[in-house]
Amino acid sequence: MNSTNYILNTEFKGIVYSENEISYKEYENCAFIDCNFTNCIFLAASFIDCKFVNCNFNGAKINHTSLRTVYFNKCKISDVNFAMIDKFIFEIHFKDCNLDFSKFYALKLKGTTFTNTSLVAVDFMVADLSEVVFENCDLYRSEFDKAIANKTNFKTSFNYTINPEKTKIKKAIFSLEGVKGLLYKYDIIVK
Repeated sequence: MNSTNYILNTEFKGIVYSENEISYKEYENCAFIDCNFTNCIFLAASFIDCKFVNCNFNGAKINHTSLRTVYFNKCKISDVNFAMIDKFIFEIHFKDCNLDFSKFYALKLKGTTFTNTSLVAVDFMVADLSEVVFENCDLYRSEFDKAIANKTNFKTSFNYTINPEKTKIKKAIFSLEGVKGLLYKYDIIVK
């Protein structure tokens, strides 16, 4: 990798990235602020100890990309498929983001935090959500079939429907109000 493809300790602000501008580059300890990655292709890119603040990733293609200790704050990441991410040392965190219609199918998300984040119709099927924290998140129509949600914290989140017969939820934390999201399939009324 040549030196122009390895970027260290750099802040990028207000940049609108072209479709292939990010591919094959490695970023370490970088910050991206108010950047637009709409419809960008992240092919074989690497982000280590990076943060994204108020960035737009809507429709981005994230294939074979490394996300190692990456924080997303106030980002729009709708309809992004994370399933093809590089799974080696994978660690991400989201705060005040919109991840509606995104896909985390079959990913190991253990320990990931989602804080004040919209997760409408997100695909968590077959994912390992062990010890994930969903803090004040909207999980309307998100899909959890065959996921592992052991010790997952849903206590302050809402609008989820989880079938305990199809999702492992041992020692998961739910609020009393949220328990109705576990009983939906039985077509009963909880008052």
